[in-house]
Amino acid sequence: MVDSASIRAVGGGECTGPNPTDRARPGSKHHLITDAQGIPLHAVLTGANAHDVTQLIALVDGITPVRSGRRGRPRHRPERVQGDRAYDSRAHRAALRTRNIQPQLARRNTPHGSGLGTTRWVVERSLAWLHQFRRLRVRFERRADIHEAFLFLGLALICWNALEWA
Repeated sequence: MVDSASIRAVGGGECTGPNPTDRARPGSKHHLITDAQGIPLHAVLTGANAHDVTQLIALVDGITPVRSGRRGRPRHRPERVQGDRAYDSRAHRAALRTRNIQPQLARRNTPHGSGLGTTRWVVERSLAWLHQFRRLRVRFERRADIHEAFLFLGLALICWNALEWA
């Protein structure tokens, strides 16, 4: 599952841009891809004015291989990617298919009721967990690499909590 969320950037700096949902105040955007249980697989930081579909392939390619305990090569590609209307693009659907990934993206200009909302809530929940950390809710760092370090630290804590529950 793939989704993104905007945050406010107080100091500006790298990877910030005018937020179209916050009256053009400076902001950043966290793009996140998770598995079916909401465990984060990869995240990307961009300016708030970056469109979601531009980061889809970067998110899929950023997934690192994980050993599952079975013989053979570790999986590093998901079987399918689910996303909302922001990720609908013919070129990106074709790019996912060339990677042997089935795209389940809601189509634009169609009535609601695609049924993806019943399974996509886990990525929304993961974004909510991520933004419970104060340093990730509002961006105070001017340098993007420092904020990305906090972002990946937050993702590691979410993974740790998921292991603790299992």
